[in-house]
Amino acid sequence: MPGRSKAANGLAATGFLHKAMNQPNSRRYPWSRFWPLNTSEIVSAFPGIRGRVRLRTLSNLRWLAIAGQSATLFIVYFGLNYHLPLFRCVVVIATSMALNIFLAIRYEPSHRLTSREATVYLAYDVLQLAALLFLTGGIENPFALMFIAPVVIGAATLDLSNTLILAGISFASVSLIAAVHEPLPWSASDRFHLPPLYQGGIWASLVIGIGFTSIYAWRTASETVRMQAGLAATQLALAREHRLAALGALATAAAHELGTPLGTIAVVARELERALPANSPESEDAKLLRQEAERCRGILTQLARPQETVLGATDRLPLGAFLDEIAEQYRGGDVEIAIALDDENEPKVWRAPELLHGLGNLIANAADFARTRVRVRAGWTDSVLSISVVDDGDGFSPEILERLGEPYTTSRPGNFALGDNELGPSGSFTGREGMGLGFFIAKTLIEQTGGRLEAFNRDGGGAEVDVRWPRGAIDGDAPPGAALED
Repeated sequence: MPGRSKAANGLAATGFLHKAMNQPNSRRYPWSRFWPLNTSEIVSAFPGIRGRVRLRTLSNLRWLAIAGQSATLFIVYFGLNYHLPLFRCVVVIATSMALNIFLAIRYEPSHRLTSREATVYLAYDVLQLAALLFLTGGIENPFALMFIAPVVIGAATLDLSNTLILAGISFASVSLIAAVHEPLPWSASDRFHLPPLYQGGIWASLVIGIGFTSIYAWRTASETVRMQAGLAATQLALAREHRLAALGALATAAAHELGTPLGTIAVVARELERALPANSPESEDAKLLRQEAERCRGILTQLARPQETVLGATDRLPLGAFLDEIAEQYRGGDVEIAIALDDENEPKVWRAPELLHGLGNLIANAADFARTRVRVRAGWTDSVLSISVVDDGDGFSPEILERLGEPYTTSRPGNFALGDNELGPSGSFTGREGMGLGFFIAKTLIEQTGGRLEAFNRDGGGAEVDVRWPRGAIDGDAPPGAALED
């Protein structure tokens, strides 16, 4: 396969959940075993992904523009006594006022505009400004600089296609009023005329200014929104794992409360069994009742140990056993997953959800892209604890390696990832499991535990991901989250 991505398809579940919810393709897409992470959930967690601008915001900006245009118009006409087509200019400004009033009556102030609606809204502002400048000197008018404002607003709130449409309308408007316009209002006693070369320079500066500022604003807004959407997905995944841990606490409480009455039932059933004639139907019923009560007590005993039932026997495990438990979920296929330790005196690490998800994603992706073998190696010194995940696949492609760690970055054939012309997820992932979020989620969660992650291609072939923590971050006296809070 030419090129590859380490952007995994979601979350690595624990060994217990793997056995309890063993579904087809669960090894290749570990997150699909439970709580599928889809676009609708991310959009719900981060509502700013779609409908990013409110009508009130653009209406208020238009009112501000109307106030500025009106003040400038009357100062020039009445204060400076420059002749200009006052009536036609007032009509153009009044049209914007009427449109704002209509929209305020038609829609609620909190109404959010779709990308197409916002594009039409801002395109009108560009054309309205072009009409005013046509009547007052074209690009010779110093206020031609205001063409930049609607395009920058659109670039910060719209996707690339709508931003290009808005920029194209602005370019066309600037070019039109540069060629055809009414004279610039000026004193009757003086004649003002700009040389054609200078007018060409003004046109070029406007076009370049619109292009540069719009590209800058769009790229900045795009990166911000994509990062926020990815973080929302990470928080959603981690919240689900904490919810799972809370279920274990609830099971413990239920086991504690139900243990006493079940013990009483077992004692009474035993006494009835002794009092009733042997081999009688009533004695058999009492025996069955006692056995079922003891069975219930056994189940509650397991529930009373949620760490064993859900996450393992203890809160902490030797590092090798911890890695072996995570890797066990992805064994059994064509790829061998080997665990190697640099020393026998291995530290004990906390079994935090961040580590389970983060390292599980890295091992899962290495198994997906390896040919025959994945090696997970752990080492430690007095100051650093490190884990390396190495596979014998094709390695990272250069374009993926450059963007690795960003949300929605993947090269899985036929799977979904955001393109450069999209601000955030906006549809369904039906049949498209590859969201390009797995590596981003793994990196974010590992960094929350105090770790640092580095990915690169090995000289002999294959890819390697190294994770390093300062000693005590995941093997200290307190869990990683508590250590970071302190």
